[in-house]
Amino acid sequence: MANTSRAIVREAIHRRIRRKVKGSSERPRLAVYRSLNHIYAQVVDDLNGQTIVSASTTEKDLRGTTGGNLAAAQRIGKAIAERALEKGIESVVFDRGGYLYHGRVKALTDAARAAGLNKNEAVAAEVEAEAEPEAVEAKPRKKKEKQSKEK
Repeated sequence: MANTSRAIVREAIHRRIRRKVKGSSERPRLAVYRSLNHIYAQVVDDLNGQTIVSASTTEKDLRGTTGGNLAAAQRIGKAIAERALEKGIESVVFDRGGYLYHGRVKALTDAARAAGLNKNEAVAAEVEAEAEPEAVEAKPRKKKEKQSKEK
């Protein structure tokens, strides 16, 4: 019987991701967990089994009206990047925790990149965004011919 619980499926995806994504001292792992009401992020050195920095919407400084929206995710992304840069961490491996790279998870990582974490990735994303509109405009549109049916 297939797993129908969303939590069980997410855990399986997370285990599959963790087989590939490992954090080291030079490039630790940025792990994200989101619940309905809050979002949590931590930078982890897997070789030493140590959490280097963390941020969440449950902290008084980062708490807003709600922790389960895009604005809260952006606050956490900016905070985690600032704290990591203070500790001397400029590059991380992103671990989306089994969640789709969409919505709050994407907002958190984009805010972290904008705040200075993984500077090379932020530049690459901007280059791709600039290149896409040119590619769309370069393609000529084909006009569809109307076919009249004669009966």
